[in-house]
Amino acid sequence: MKNWLPSSPQRLAPRKGRTPRQNPVTVSERKPKPKNNWIFLCLSILPPIGFKPIRMLASATPTPFTLKPPNAQQKLPNILVGVIPFASRNTKRSSPTVLSCTTQHCNHQYHASNPHSKRAVTTRVSSDGGGAVDATPHHSTPPDTEELGASHSFADSYVALFIRMLGLDHDNLDREQAIVALWKYSLGGKKHIDAIMQFPGCVNLTLNLLRSESSSTCEAAAGLLRSISSVNLYRELIAESGAIEEITGLLTRPSLTHEVKEQSMSTLWNLSVDEKLRAKIANNDFLSLLVKSLDDEDIKVQEAAGGILANLALSHFSHSMIVEAGVVPKLAKVLKTDVEGSKVVRKEAKNVLLELAKDEYYRILIIEEGLVPVPIIGAAAYKSFRPGLHSWPSLPDGTDIQQTPKGPSRFGAAELLLGLNIDDKNLNMEEAKMNAIVGRTQQQFLARIGAIEMEDKQKSQSKCSADHRLTLLPWMDGVARLVLILELEDESAISRAAGSIADASINEHMRVAFKEAGAVKHLVRLLSCNDDSVRLAVTRALERMSISKDVCQVIEAEGVVNPLISILKHWPASESLMERSLNILVRILDPSTEMKSKFYNGSKKYSDTAGSPEVPAGLTGNMVGEQRSEANTREDVLDTAFISRLVEILKTSSPSLQRKVASILEFVTIIDPSMGSIISVDIESGLDAVFQQNFLKDTESDTEGQHPEKYALEVEEAGLAISAASRLLTKLLDSEQFRQSIKSTHFTKLLREILKSNIPTHKKDWVAASLVKLTSLSGRYFGSENTINMEITLYETIPRLIEQMKTSLSVEAQEAAVMELNRIISEGLVDSTRAIASQGGIFPLVKIIEEGSERGVEAGLAILNNLSMDTENHSVILAAGAVPALRRIVLSQRPQWPRAIHLLRTLPT
Repeated sequence: MKNWLPSSPQRLAPRKGRTPRQNPVTVSERKPKPKNNWIFLCLSILPPIGFKPIRMLASATPTPFTLKPPNAQQKLPNILVGVIPFASRNTKRSSPTVLSCTTQHCNHQYHASNPHSKRAVTTRVSSDGGGAVDATPHHSTPPDTEELGASHSFADSYVALFIRMLGLDHDNLDREQAIVALWKYSLGGKKHIDAIMQFPGCVNLTLNLLRSESSSTCEAAAGLLRSISSVNLYRELIAESGAIEEITGLLTRPSLTHEVKEQSMSTLWNLSVDEKLRAKIANNDFLSLLVKSLDDEDIKVQEAAGGILANLALSHFSHSMIVEAGVVPKLAKVLKTDVEGSKVVRKEAKNVLLELAKDEYYRILIIEEGLVPVPIIGAAAYKSFRPGLHSWPSLPDGTDIQQTPKGPSRFGAAELLLGLNIDDKNLNMEEAKMNAIVGRTQQQFLARIGAIEMEDKQKSQSKCSADHRLTLLPWMDGVARLVLILELEDESAISRAAGSIADASINEHMRVAFKEAGAVKHLVRLLSCNDDSVRLAVTRALERMSISKDVCQVIEAEGVVNPLISILKHWPASESLMERSLNILVRILDPSTEMKSKFYNGSKKYSDTAGSPEVPAGLTGNMVGEQRSEANTREDVLDTAFISRLVEILKTSSPSLQRKVASILEFVTIIDPSMGSIISVDIESGLDAVFQQNFLKDTESDTEGQHPEKYALEVEEAGLAISAASRLLTKLLDSEQFRQSIKSTHFTKLLREILKSNIPTHKKDWVAASLVKLTSLSGRYFGSENTINMEITLYETIPRLIEQMKTSLSVEAQEAAVMELNRIISEGLVDSTRAIASQGGIFPLVKIIEEGSERGVEAGLAILNNLSMDTENHSVILAAGAVPALRRIVLSQRPQWPRAIHLLRTLPT
């Protein structure tokens, strides 16, 4: 006879085309090894396809056999081929019972229900369980289609049997064999899983086995859950049954085999595909466990941990927990390591970090770990790259290398290999320059051979190229790649690269790296581009890079002033572009820096390039000529059209822009002592607009009460703008022409109102200075000079001294402020004591009385004595703790004890 044997479930490959980031269910490389083999023999005859669904367990085919002592007579299934060793709870294992398939009809019920069936089984079992079975086949015809249908129905009964054996009333060994059998059976595909899931209690019984002490049982239970969770229909059912909690508890055990970890975490990997289930999976304890799993010895465990993190990162709510768990350094290390590792782990690590990089704060953390987000623009965009050919090597920033007097190379390679014909004693190559050379060489090589972004070529050329996809590169390669993109013709790619440069310029290290890589010259060149998005991204990048003083000098030397002035003069720029352009100009045209340079003969600044820290010995280049012409570029600032534009911005813009414009105009007053260019453009109207801020006019506004934080921010910005404009006014008052044209009465009134306003005290310094200078230079207002001085003392000097007492860390500075306050009060200034009390000066005074020196205590007691004359101040003096301090002075009989006793008698103690 020719026996029919179905394919083994192990040969069935998993389906392809699953949900992205879902762990595929495949046959494990570590095959379960059960202690007994009879269940596997049963499974070996189950067909992998063509199940007939079982409606309920009670209606299934009667159980083919039950576990009895080996000497019992037992009817065997209709289709059994192989060797089945019986295992009993109370007896030793018996000898195998040999079964064979025949065509006799030994079961009338089965024959009646299957009239076309051609096979039956005749068995004869000896009393000791070891007898052989005689089976004489009458026909050797292979099974037809109806026979296969019968076997399918019979296979369903075996699934029901194994699920029933998972119950708590069975022996642990039987339960283990049953779960292993079901796990192996589930690897056959979705139809097999559907057959198992027709019994709702299967999941709960499987979860119960996760608590077993047997590693093989736990592995099989987790493996079965992994197979079931691969089907979208059953994920929610598994989660509702408590699988996430059970698996999490299992993974917290101190010692688990790699196999159990792999199956358990792969199950969670499948469940995390569902967005609703991620909230149950993501918790601080489990995330810390995932971080540890990234260092596991088993690569499969690492892959599963990375897959879970990648899916969790798709939900924004989990980002903070992922970062707090310390995932960023771990995953960044995976991407930076040159050692060959798992491609799956690297891919999932990149997916996690790219999701986190969408948040500005988390992107900074990633960049600090040495990774740079780089836009994927497609391999086709790099075809326009044309590397420059140099007769002599140069650095990426444009600096040329001096040629030594040595002769040419014997083989003509002196002009091709950098450093071959350079005297090492004269060349001091910095590490940043060397990294820039290496990065440029690698990226240009990839671009030349067409291998750059080769793996993303198809995606980049498709419609997905518009979704602004990113990749992560180590900082040396990332910086070089971004600079390389700036040299291309694709304006969209250039805009994205400039934006990435702005995002990556978070510290001095990265700003210097971009400078050495040659980003500055390309960014300055792109300021003349007609595309608005490119210009906006470029100004943002230059603004971030100009925070560094050294980089700002290089930006200025590259000639950035003229393009920025052109933007402000001729182009109707948006407010964001205008603000960024002004930010760059403010850092370059800094009045305080210009004043300092006048004391050190600033012309020498551009004459000695060899000693400059930007150009080490042995290097020279294009930067030298640009640095020497830097002074000439500043002359463009004196353009009347540009100054008129600045005054217009001063009239109509926000306080933030007003402050920057006032600073640039102050720079103009320094380089043009005559100030004719400013006076000719009606600067008074611009100053008048700054001194009349909205918060000064709208005294009945409820913003302060309803939105105190917003109000405080508005007052702070307005104070900065007013301070800068007051400083500009003080400079302009040095011009006789301006003094004759200004309306002194109007500006005096405005400044006095500002002095009495609630802008921060340290912003009133230049207001008071310009007010004093304005009144002193105007001969018609000498009569009101005493009034103005009194107002300055009350609204600027006293608040400033009290703030010095509160915030200064120096005891000497605090005592100096107390003594100055005592002098003001002793001169009999009206309302001086009320100003001290209203500004909160009583508490710091009591503190100085307790801790200060003799002169500080003497001055503090004198002020406190004047304050005590007003009964309204008594409660505040008592609350400040003055009484205990005064008693200590009296009891210790310090020199100030008479005044202390007088105060104690005055206060209601």
